[in-house]
Amino acid sequence: MILLRKLAAAHYAVVLGFAMTLAFLGQDAFAQSGKTIKLVVPVPPGASTDAVARLMADQISKTEGVTVVVENRPGASGMIGTEAVSRAAPDGATLLLTANTYLIDAQTRKASYDPVTAFDPICFLAQSPAVFIVNSASPYRSLKDLLDAARARPGELSMASVGPGTTFQMGFNTVVRTAKINMIYVPYQGSAPAATAVMGQHVTSAFAGYAVVSEQIRADKLRALGVATLKRIEPLPDVPTFDESGFKGLEVDNWFGVIAPTKTPKETLKQYAGWFSAALKAPEVKAKLALQGLYPVGMCGDEFGTFIRKRFAEYGEAIKEFKPK
Repeated sequence: MILLRKLAAAHYAVVLGFAMTLAFLGQDAFAQSGKTIKLVVPVPPGASTDAVARLMADQISKTEGVTVVVENRPGASGMIGTEAVSRAAPDGATLLLTANTYLIDAQTRKASYDPVTAFDPICFLAQSPAVFIVNSASPYRSLKDLLDAARARPGELSMASVGPGTTFQMGFNTVVRTAKINMIYVPYQGSAPAATAVMGQHVTSAFAGYAVVSEQIRADKLRALGVATLKRIEPLPDVPTFDESGFKGLEVDNWFGVIAPTKTPKETLKQYAGWFSAALKAPEVKAKLALQGLYPVGMCGDEFGTFIRKRFAEYGEAIKEFKPK
């Protein structure tokens, strides 16, 4: 009887030890098991964020032997899907692919999560710079032309962008403050409707994501007067940056990254960073991103975490500076 009890205890110890080993291995074992990884996108299908997510999901599913599915959870400017992932188990089964606006929304609205501490960084995937556009029939051939007209006719010219409370609105605020001009700000729900308003000549100009308006620029329906980057971009080599036009350090862009619920195992984060980084290097992925006016970045891990904290602070300062009194 005593022997049976000892054998039972030994068997229990082996089972317990095996279970603890599996728990210790965590998501590394999960990731190799062929189970499904859910990639949450906090915006509707068709947006640039969604396009990047589906491109990544397809590539990783094809090359890494796992199934990555995209789940759109839009609402409250992306905060519904973001909050859902912040509450998800940190087991590697649920990730968030989001745009930089998640760092802004939580500073302009009431959020149940801290966008910096509620997530662990995986990879900065791609970015799309903002371009300053006018209708191709516009009399303004350069940024200086438009700014000079705005000074001569205060309060008459208009500038549209996605907003309010976005990097595009912050770019508008910086331009009018630095140039000491008075222009009407017209907010839209996205770069596409803002660009449509420019083409319809309902507004004078707009800040818009290059990914959204690249086709219209190539078709000569829109004219780019400036690029909100520190260096000129390859598709528009003759379009000056705002930085070289006197707006030192002005950068306005959309960027896209993938993050996980905080406390996700470090080995899992490292493994996923490898997957996403490899996906970005695939020639077919690069080509598809380029067609959308997006540029692969591939900044992962701690470097991406540092970048997130830096941008969060920058956005916070801009929000405080331009918050209506």
